[in-house]
Amino acid sequence: MASQLRTSPLSDVDSARHARRAVIASTVGTMIEWYDFYLYGLVAALVFGKLFFPMQDPYAATLLAFSTFFLGFAARPIGAIIFGHFGDRIGRKGTLVATLLLMGVSTVLIGLVPTYDKIGIWGAVALTVLRMLQGIGVGGEWGGAIAVATEWSKFNKRRGLAASWPQFGSPLGMLLAVAALTITSWVGTPEWFESIGWRIPFLISALLIVVGLYIRLGVLETPVFQQMQEKKQISRTPVLEAVRGYWRQILLTCLIRTGQQAPFVLFTTFLLSYGTKNLGLDRSFLFNCVLAAAALSLFTTPFFGYLSDRIGRKRMYLIGAFAMLAFAFPYFWMLDTQIPFLVVLAILLSLPIHDMQYAPQAAFIAESFPPSVRYSGASIGYQLASITSGGPAPMIAAFLLHTYGTSTAISTYIAVIAAISFVSALFLRDRSQDDYATNEGWVREEGTSLAPRVASPSA
Repeated sequence: MASQLRTSPLSDVDSARHARRAVIASTVGTMIEWYDFYLYGLVAALVFGKLFFPMQDPYAATLLAFSTFFLGFAARPIGAIIFGHFGDRIGRKGTLVATLLLMGVSTVLIGLVPTYDKIGIWGAVALTVLRMLQGIGVGGEWGGAIAVATEWSKFNKRRGLAASWPQFGSPLGMLLAVAALTITSWVGTPEWFESIGWRIPFLISALLIVVGLYIRLGVLETPVFQQMQEKKQISRTPVLEAVRGYWRQILLTCLIRTGQQAPFVLFTTFLLSYGTKNLGLDRSFLFNCVLAAAALSLFTTPFFGYLSDRIGRKRMYLIGAFAMLAFAFPYFWMLDTQIPFLVVLAILLSLPIHDMQYAPQAAFIAESFPPSVRYSGASIGYQLASITSGGPAPMIAAFLLHTYGTSTAISTYIAVIAAISFVSALFLRDRSQDDYATNEGWVREEGTSLAPRVASPSA
């Protein structure tokens, strides 16, 4: 059902208050969804291979565990298409409530799945299905969260900072996931953690979902979407509209994320497997390092979002991509020394360097699409990278390490994909100064008319 139109415009004071609440709601909701998503990846790196694929050798079990991790990424474009359609058709708010529910229920059920010794291969099957549902939920989350946070006139000059707050939900979710696993691991023995302990953080997600729903249900629909409703500019088929009219922006959005998303997965999820199995580092030590890096990211994410408002979205992104390329080899050199100080330094530097791309990315991508297809276009481009970059990253890293026996191969992989991000960002236009609220400039530039393909919200 379509969002209800407001009968009168908001005052400046009310508009500013609702804009701030929208940013908070987007950030909290994104934090919860990323908590759920990261939790799976962290546990997959630690125990899923042993619990759900015990008949395999350690290398094969690790690959199989990471393959279920990949399926969550592969499902994200599906979520982008499904929820992108409804987000551009019926509204951002209602769609985000649905993604939160889907993600939350899937996560709680993962915490209840019996392991191989109880139901055999069906445990892995259930895990895979639930992971895919997680991916669909996350796939529909990001584009709507960014739209809800930025489609307010209050943020016209500070859109980079406003859009960085939903991005801030990612390290906050990571912080909560790592903290939950760390505290749980302290409670009992390693054997207890592998049998029962790992389930507790998944079950805690039920409480987080209640909080997220309470906050999101109190948010108004964005003024930009309300304006499209009033002018009857709602597209009948926003996904097709986005693919047909803005395929270039979708492709470039996917490519600029290549050198951001894959390194992040390696810096957080793959690190735990590599550090414990190949370097012999203590699991709790690595957890604490990632926890500290995520805490540092809470400051660097909004900072680099703010900086993108000052020096330009595109310039900030290019600096970040180049920094990632330069960091690719020093990162593993420091880890491989196994010297605690250098290991800590490598992990602490990894996420802030990643944030140089991640923070301005939200506004950079959202500004690349007109409001009538913003949810669809931004979501599809953003989530396609889950298949090409983030999803296969730990499997590629495990394969490279197994094949060449050296982390230099993984560093080369990071350097190559960082270069892809840098070159792709050169071709994506910086629209930070364009009109973010209307379709008119887009219609003129693309040489097509949106009018024949729009309808009223009730159509």
